[in-house]
Amino acid sequence: MNRQVLLLISLISLNLVSGQISYSIPEEMLKGSLVGNIAQDLGLEIKRFISGKARIYTRNSEEYIELNRERGVLLVKERIDREALCTETALCALHFQIILENPMEFYTVTVQITDINDNPPTFEKTEMKFKISESAVIGAKFVLQRAVDLDVGTNDVQNYLLKPTDHFTLKLHSSNNGNKNVEMILQKPLDREKQEQISLVLTAVDGGEPQMTGTMLIAITVLDANDNAPVFTQQTYKATVRENSSKGTVVATVTASDADHGSNSRITYSITNTLDNVKNVFQVDEVNGQISLIDDIDFEKSKFFQINLLASDNGGLTDSCKLTVDVQDVNDNKPEINIMSKSSVISEDAKLNTVVTMINAEDIDSGENGNVKCYISENVPFILKSSRSSFYSLVTDSELDREIAFEYNITVTCSDEGVPSLSSSVTLTLQISDVNDNAPVFERSSYEAYIVENNTPGLSIFTVKATDADWNQNARVSYILEDSSVNGVPVSSYVSVSADSGVIHAVRSFDYEQIKDFQFRVKAQDGGSPPLSSNVTVKILIQDQNDNPPQVLYPVQTGGSVVAEMVPRSADVGYLVTKVVAVDVDSGQNAWLSYKLQKSTDRALFEVGLQNGEIRTIRQVTDKDAVKQRLTVIVEDNGQPSRSATVIVNVAVADSFPEVLSEFTDFTHDKEYNDNLTFYLVLALAVVSFLFITCLVVIISVKIYRWRQSRILYHSNLPVIPYYPPRYSDTMGTGTLPHVYNYEVCRTTDSRKSDCKFGRAGSQNVLIMDPSSTGTMQRIQNEKSILDEPDSPLEVRIYFSSIYYHL
Repeated sequence: MNRQVLLLISLISLNLVSGQISYSIPEEMLKGSLVGNIAQDLGLEIKRFISGKARIYTRNSEEYIELNRERGVLLVKERIDREALCTETALCALHFQIILENPMEFYTVTVQITDINDNPPTFEKTEMKFKISESAVIGAKFVLQRAVDLDVGTNDVQNYLLKPTDHFTLKLHSSNNGNKNVEMILQKPLDREKQEQISLVLTAVDGGEPQMTGTMLIAITVLDANDNAPVFTQQTYKATVRENSSKGTVVATVTASDADHGSNSRITYSITNTLDNVKNVFQVDEVNGQISLIDDIDFEKSKFFQINLLASDNGGLTDSCKLTVDVQDVNDNKPEINIMSKSSVISEDAKLNTVVTMINAEDIDSGENGNVKCYISENVPFILKSSRSSFYSLVTDSELDREIAFEYNITVTCSDEGVPSLSSSVTLTLQISDVNDNAPVFERSSYEAYIVENNTPGLSIFTVKATDADWNQNARVSYILEDSSVNGVPVSSYVSVSADSGVIHAVRSFDYEQIKDFQFRVKAQDGGSPPLSSNVTVKILIQDQNDNPPQVLYPVQTGGSVVAEMVPRSADVGYLVTKVVAVDVDSGQNAWLSYKLQKSTDRALFEVGLQNGEIRTIRQVTDKDAVKQRLTVIVEDNGQPSRSATVIVNVAVADSFPEVLSEFTDFTHDKEYNDNLTFYLVLALAVVSFLFITCLVVIISVKIYRWRQSRILYHSNLPVIPYYPPRYSDTMGTGTLPHVYNYEVCRTTDSRKSDCKFGRAGSQNVLIMDPSSTGTMQRIQNEKSILDEPDSPLEVRIYFSSIYYHL
């Protein structure tokens, strides 16, 4: 009946202040008893509790109180024993939070547990013995054991009764902590001869309804002759000790004195605390009164101790005092971090200040040691907001981008303000979900690809590659060939693009001589909704293939007339006879030309420059050399496989035009010429082989002499003038760049020195022999008259006139 009345009083005392609900219930309520209608008191509907998945968040109270979502009420889950729950505090309360989601909300609830009188006062000992001298003076004090009642308030010990009261009376002292210390005062002198043993009953009475009591027997032995009791120098001592002090640390020293002598003045110190934990933590030296630690102390469990000390002499007289020990807090507890609610995935387009996680952080230390501040790791797009003391919310602080970071490991660190500071941390893993906010990006801003001409249709040319920073379907890229035209023809008739791989294929076979390059655009499009895309320009360069042979430009091969180059018999080593000029319509190394002498009337007389096609003498011309010399030059390109062309060069070895004319009348009979030349060469080879051994010394001497003469001529100031055919000059050995040259060189026959004269243009060094033309004979006669001037050294004038050919 009393519990129901207390429950009714607690429901009437309901308060709702600033989002905090308080209830008051008595202890020992039955399981399932109503604590309060939390839905009604918060002004919330029952369906909000159900849809919000309302639940209780607490670290230590969930086993006592439960939430019924369907009714919106708080119920007693387990029997609550206030004395077991709150051992050292008079005020006992359960603190927890009501958490609701979608959106996240929480409310603080406090349930006060009121005391009922369910514990009687008890003494640690059932009997207490005293030895009191008969000489004890009236007013002598004897400290009695204090009774302990686990209840609080009016249900605690309120009074003590002593029976019988013939010699002693009781005196109660209230301490700072509200407890009452009991002293037995002698009010009538003792007489051992009348009564040696005195038995008293001490009764402790509480103030509950119904009233409960506890008793202890006091046995007094009356001694003789000791009539002075010990006296402490102070009635109250104070000391301070740090909670991390080691065992054996001396906390304080108490001192008492006795006016008696001998054994009656010998004082023994002791601790008289009974039911509390003092004797397990402190000890007193019986001789010197030093109080020291015998166990570890914890500020979080006990903030102070009151030690009741007794000084006794051998006659049984005593004095008492108390030592108050304040425990100083040391920062020895790290903050505790508890995750109230959290989200593990958040979209990258989440708005600012979106709540991700709710955190509770507490430190059981006190003062600055218990002040907790939390912070998160830097360089993350989140901040930690303090919504209330010890409660924090992790919210978005800036825009999220999954492509920059698809996952965050956020370390929440909570530190107290102690010295040194202690901290705890917890890591939250948060994944960022993707939205299609990135277009595909090609690996290059533009592409260039090469393909060799004469390719087969369908050949793979090149691969374009684009990547999308998004994920999954949003990052799936397709390739599309944009519509355009090349020389008026759709680009799709030239190339095609694979939609999945980006491989570019040739649709047709290309000819380098018709088209050298073309370009088009490829679009990359992702699979998002809506899709995003980007473009890139691709340039295809056609590479040349060696599919064209060289073409000889000079000397021109004609069938109607014979073209011959004239070499004077006075020509020395390295004399430039002419130059073969050829071109190749291919490009690159396919157009690099090389010249080789394939056949020659006298291979020991001429050579061809490998790179420039220049025909020069390799020895000095002699009178024995035939006038008619026929050279076959092959021109090869550098392609694989190589292609070639041949050209026949006719050379006349003579000092005068009439001599050349007489020898070249039948120059067109090539076959007869070649047969005679072969016969003479075989005959000469046989003669030389026969005479080789006998004439070796003579030949070597002649060669040395000629070599010395040629070196003298070579080191003279005589310029060697190269001859360049029309519009082609020697450029990188290929003879393909157009230039115009005009040379006029004069040499004397009787001197190794050269005299250069600049005069009118003379005849060309190319002889065109046409038997049907009389004009040719006339020109030769004119030239002869110029050369044969009397009374002057023989001068051979060679004029290189400017000849223009337009390709």
